[in-house]
Amino acid sequence: MNMHPRALEHAYSTLDHVIPNESELTAGVRIEAGRSYGFFTDTTVCIGCKACEVACKEWNNLPADNIGLTGQSFDNTGALSANSWRHVAFVEKSGANGLRGGQDQKFQSGWLMMSDVCKHCHNAPCLEACPTGALFKTEFDTVVVQQDICNGCGYCVPACPFGVIDVSTVDGKAHKCTLCYDRLKGGLEPACAKSCPTDSIQFGELSDLQIRAAERVEHLHGIGVDSAYLYGTPGAPGATGDLGHLNAFFLLIDRPEVYNLPAAPTRPANRVAPSLATGLATVAALALASAFLFAPQRGERP
Repeated sequence: MNMHPRALEHAYSTLDHVIPNESELTAGVRIEAGRSYGFFTDTTVCIGCKACEVACKEWNNLPADNIGLTGQSFDNTGALSANSWRHVAFVEKSGANGLRGGQDQKFQSGWLMMSDVCKHCHNAPCLEACPTGALFKTEFDTVVVQQDICNGCGYCVPACPFGVIDVSTVDGKAHKCTLCYDRLKGGLEPACAKSCPTDSIQFGELSDLQIRAAERVEHLHGIGVDSAYLYGTPGAPGATGDLGHLNAFFLLIDRPEVYNLPAAPTRPANRVAPSLATGLATVAALALASAFLFAPQRGERP
């Protein structure tokens, strides 16, 4: 087992201080302002344990959502919300006539599992829609909501092409994943990634994660999982409509819609100019039609 040299400096289980730059030990990356960080989620190794959901709620002091059974497989969280910033999706796959076959494919046989989260888009539509500046880009290239500035207008909710942001019914403010902004400032790996037992959620510098993800796809293709592809990297599905790329991107083995992800998300801001032009053209056409209809006819007195 490879061990970071600094791990020997902290061999005791009880510490009287926070380990400086702890992310170097847990994620192999030093967190520095001015660099881009994110998540690479490899769905082929997700086991649906929900450790990420629990860790997120514990660190951010978020209450439980939808206590009870949804009837949707083992997915009782249901969706991302103001109180659930991580959501593990359970997608049951079946064979002919709804029956599971005797010989299933490798990886997640009969199941597709994915821990969904805010994508922290490079060109974030929610940030563009916010009228108060409550949403902002951090020094780590992530997107965060400042509740003390949020006025609860909800414009960010329909602007997000992934349905991530939600307005709380308790405080009337918008809430979503912060990519553990407070932990990053303290040199700590985000809670969800640190708690993941299979490294399905990997945290790191974005350029390194993209290289690691491409190598993982190549490895899967080499062992026969030809359906594996990346969602959210530059030029890939999910990074469409002028979004640029997603700082939280995924490795998938089925269509994006199966994971409740849009196949071709877009920035609503790209539709403003065409919509405005169409509206102005309609107004002009109505004005011309009205002038023609109500103009005095030849031979009539004005």
